[in-house]
Amino acid sequence: MKPIALFAALMIAGCGPLVQIGGTGDPPDSLLTIRAETGEPAALTGKPLLVTVPSAPGALRTLRIPVTTEATEIAYLQKANWVEQPVVLFQRLLGEVVQARTGRPVIDERNADIAGAHRLSGRLLEFGLDVRAAPQVRVRYDAILSAPGTGYVASRSFTATRPVSAETGPAVSRALSDAANEVAASVGDWAASHP
Repeated sequence: MKPIALFAALMIAGCGPLVQIGGTGDPPDSLLTIRAETGEPAALTGKPLLVTVPSAPGALRTLRIPVTTEATEIAYLQKANWVEQPVVLFQRLLGEVVQARTGRPVIDERNADIAGAHRLSGRLLEFGLDVRAAPQVRVRYDAILSAPGTGYVASRSFTATRPVSAETGPAVSRALSDAANEVAASVGDWAASHP
């Protein structure tokens, strides 16, 4: 090997890894998720409803759980990571619960060959822990229902809160799952009133 090539190889090796996958800290003990509470599946009838991934502020476009500590300050819950971003988790839960509440088949953007009779889109504005008073989780979803061709049908804001027993990942994710199910059930009932 030529001296220059050997010197370059040693210099690069001394720099450490140039590409790193994952974080530098210890991996979490577990990853958190939320679960739809739908009961027994029923027969589906009617025209499909497209449920899209909601938009969200930057604080929710992460795998971490935001903690509101002041009106203008957000931290993140220690040792708590979602298995997927909250918008994806919420969209999946919302679709399952709305389908169970309305009896209509629910599709998402991956079903490009199926046209939905209505489109349910919106913004997931809150999905985290608030510790400014007694610790509680809050889920807020601003929904928009639209129809192809005719456009806007209706819109409404849905909010649910739950107290938390401890400021830990498992306790917060359980409370968020309960609150998300309440919001999704309300959205399903509202969507069912706009056939």
